[in-house]
Amino acid sequence: MSKVNTNGQARIFNNDFLESLTKTSPLISILVYGPCIGLLLYVAIVFKGLTLTQTFGWFFLALFVWTFAEYFLHRHLFHYITEAKWTHRFHFIVHGSHHEYPRDKDRLLMPPVPGLILASILFAFFYIIFFIFGHSEYTWAFFPGFFLGYLMYSFMHYAIHTYKPPSFLKGLWLHHNVHHYQDNNKAFGVSNQFWDMIFGTMPDRKQSESKTVGGEQSKFIQKQ
Repeated sequence: MSKVNTNGQARIFNNDFLESLTKTSPLISILVYGPCIGLLLYVAIVFKGLTLTQTFGWFFLALFVWTFAEYFLHRHLFHYITEAKWTHRFHFIVHGSHHEYPRDKDRLLMPPVPGLILASILFAFFYIIFFIFGHSEYTWAFFPGFFLGYLMYSFMHYAIHTYKPPSFLKGLWLHHNVHHYQDNNKAFGVSNQFWDMIFGTMPDRKQSESKTVGGEQSKFIQKQ
């Protein structure tokens, strides 16, 4: 595991403009991504002619699909490192910097520019899949659910790293901190633990309940 710094920020790019594009805030995420979700649903119902049942059926299915994507991407993409030097740089940009500076509030959410680029790519991916099956119009209902799933996950992630947990969510706080401070090969789920249980990456109970998780961060959690 890389060294954990409880203060400060990583420097990802030497160029100041590119560096600025790696930072964001919860308000910006709401103002940028929220209208996108609403617009997609509006198009689905008004322009694509989907019924409310169809729209929200695909929407809520996509919320569940996101939970798997959250786990899969975190485990197999964000932690992808080989002997090749480019994978180390890729890992540092997309996730490694967060592991080194887990309390850097400016990098707990996806910044708008790379976020909208990735959203466009994912929309095209799902559009092609639905098109192949002859129902490309369903993309307009499915993708906003997937997008909202990401947004809910990202705000949960932000909360875990910046706020004390409410009693009913303490388990998720501890779960994610095991991933950061004890074993980054376990506990890949952030908004849920379901896929960790399915794929055998749940930390053991003693590990999850340890009072030594992450030094200062453990004290932050155990006060609740």
